[in-house]
Amino acid sequence: MEVVTITILLISFLILITAGIPVSFAIGMATLAASLTMLTPDAAIVLLAQRMATGLNSFALLAIPFFILAGILMNQGGIARRLICFSQMIVGRLPGSLAHVNILANMLFGSISGSGAASAAAVGSVLSPVQRKAGYEPEFAAAVNAASCPVGLLIPPSNVMIIYALTSGSVSVAALFMAGYLPGILMGIGLMLVTAIIATGKNYPKPQRPSVRQVWMAFIDAIPSMMLILVVMGGILSGFCTATEASAFAVAYSFILSVCIYREVDIRQLPAILLESVTTTSIVLLLIAVSICMSWAMTNADLPWIISENLLQLTDNPVLIILVINLLLLAAGAFIDMTPAVLIFTPIFLPVATELGMDPLHFGIMMIFNLCIGLVTPPVGNALFIGCSVGEVDIHRVIKPMLPFYAVLFVILMAVAYIPELSLFLPGLFGL
Repeated sequence: MEVVTITILLISFLILITAGIPVSFAIGMATLAASLTMLTPDAAIVLLAQRMATGLNSFALLAIPFFILAGILMNQGGIARRLICFSQMIVGRLPGSLAHVNILANMLFGSISGSGAASAAAVGSVLSPVQRKAGYEPEFAAAVNAASCPVGLLIPPSNVMIIYALTSGSVSVAALFMAGYLPGILMGIGLMLVTAIIATGKNYPKPQRPSVRQVWMAFIDAIPSMMLILVVMGGILSGFCTATEASAFAVAYSFILSVCIYREVDIRQLPAILLESVTTTSIVLLLIAVSICMSWAMTNADLPWIISENLLQLTDNPVLIILVINLLLLAAGAFIDMTPAVLIFTPIFLPVATELGMDPLHFGIMMIFNLCIGLVTPPVGNALFIGCSVGEVDIHRVIKPMLPFYAVLFVILMAVAYIPELSLFLPGLFGL
């Protein structure tokens, strides 16, 4: 019976995805089809509805709509432009300076907004025309923007980290937030090294050295934006608030900054902003709800146990098993969005990782880093499509310039996978 359930689940899901059905509906329909092998139609529908409702009944999940709203407020409040100016003052003299500005701005804005897609759109829309005018090849500029926008998902606050914390059941959100800093920074540095090599070979121009006054003014202008990180992380680490409460503070801070200080968001725009945040939140929560149902169906069909047994029987070498897990996640990430991927694959691979002695915190960062690569990998990579869209370039022209970035991302992923201290050092330092 378990084999039949698993077969129906996987085949129906692949057929629906191939047919172009949205991921959330494909997951829900495939789960319902698999459930019919275990339950009567009425019982299956009632049980899945209950699973969806109870799965979303979590205080920690309240952080997601708050962080989404804060990100939208800051996206429309002139934050990206100020962070780009600040980034230009820092890395403006490096070879391929505008590409380095793109990477650093994505790191800063992505960490503030918590969204790779929003970062690619906001930073790319500002920098792409400037890079084109400066003589940068449009496909190279789009590749840099797409490759660097997921960095913000590793540097907190990050919604996907909250989802992993809930799914694992044994990792705190604060520990995950701290664990993401070193891998995220390492990811940004790796992309900058590749960019410097390519830019030197193409002899891209460098702007004039900014004056001390220009650097200072850009820094002062960016301080209020970067203070959001201090507000969120400072509140969580000090014990003053939980991640959910910190997300509410982030909304209040973003509102004050965008409406009252920068004055780039008008009060009359708030209904549209709230509607956009509700729409985005509903999409994310629907993905979470149906993914929880699919995870239940897989667990009920003993799929995690089957995979765990087969992987451990395949070899007793932990290095090879971790490599196989990463390759499977890279393949899955090319077709499935990060949120359902975390909810579906955590119950499958986390028991295997813990059996090997891997810390659940370390595994979570490795998985999130891995799935970040999926955001810029065709055929479903949302960040890649957004990067191409704002860069006004066809996706097939961007794949070749992306190859060096794929290579360095894979190398850093292996470092994160096999060097636990990259993920565990900062949480240990803060006693998390």
